[in-house]
Amino acid sequence: MIIMDGVPTPMRCFRECHSAEMFTDDGVETVTSVEQKKVERTIEEVVNVYKQIHSLPQPTLLREQHYQYLKKGLRNLSDAYECLDASRPWLCFWILHSLELLEEPIPGAIASDVCQFLARCQSPTGGFAGGPGQHAHLAPTYAAVNALCIIGTEEAYNIINREKLLDFLWSVKQPNGSFVMHIGGEVDVRSAYCAASVASLTNILTPKLFEDTTNWILRCQNWEGGLSGVPGLEAHGGYTFCGMAALVILGKEHMLDLKALLRWVVSRQMRFEGGFQGRCNKLVDGCYSFWQAGLLPLLHRALYQEGESQLSLQRWMFEQQALQEYILLCCQNPTGGLLDKPDPEIFTTRVTA
Repeated sequence: MIIMDGVPTPMRCFRECHSAEMFTDDGVETVTSVEQKKVERTIEEVVNVYKQIHSLPQPTLLREQHYQYLKKGLRNLSDAYECLDASRPWLCFWILHSLELLEEPIPGAIASDVCQFLARCQSPTGGFAGGPGQHAHLAPTYAAVNALCIIGTEEAYNIINREKLLDFLWSVKQPNGSFVMHIGGEVDVRSAYCAASVASLTNILTPKLFEDTTNWILRCQNWEGGLSGVPGLEAHGGYTFCGMAALVILGKEHMLDLKALLRWVVSRQMRFEGGFQGRCNKLVDGCYSFWQAGLLPLLHRALYQEGESQLSLQRWMFEQQALQEYILLCCQNPTGGLLDKPDPEIFTTRVTA
């Protein structure tokens, strides 16, 4: 059984002790193969220790620990977060979004403080920066607008200068339909998604603003089936989600090769670990539980609209229970927060708690 919010659902006894075969390097050892085996051994140890302690396995989401971790983060962060000084709206968004998913209320005073901080991050020329006094950038603009929409108060909505935001989006739009992340910055498919998302949320999306954007995103789908950051590169889980999600917002997702995309993304779920990798030949990574698993419902919906009526609307096209097991057993810090993959130094504390 697996317990999510106190509700048990059937479970295949940790995929029958991870019955899938462990990685075989065919006698050719590489840096990648060594790291892959190391991760698999750690996961196997986590599962075995947990099974020894619990005769009826019931891994749980550590709701209270996560809530306390998130609540603390809205007021105080350790020195370790100094490297994210140019990503402060992201910290607001990540924490608020997680609290929203946990259905935990956001105190009014904290919500107002977040609004006032994000107001200081808004550039006079439109868009939001990574921190007060910095240059406007599409990534923190996405994070700030989404954070304010999660708060959803009149104060939050009034922070956003929609007229200046539209000016900023036009300033980073490129003639070929792509967007740069900031004036003079790099181009990749993240920027198209960030622009489409904030334009849609603030009701400033126009066909002219996104002229040729669909065609540019379609060029990012490569021979693998997934999407790359720019045309011609390797398919990547984060970029694929951004490209697909942008096309969903623009109503053009049917223009992708959906079957090729499906083949690529389902192949990214690791057969032993249960979690997802971001690219071929890479290690499992907890963040792709969002990028890849979040992509699949969008893809499922698109295929259903294309006439794939045999698809179930109750389950997505990946092994959901295996992913739950990976996250709940291998990615939870006992004091709150999530890891990308199991840490040998803390997993014994986690499983014996």
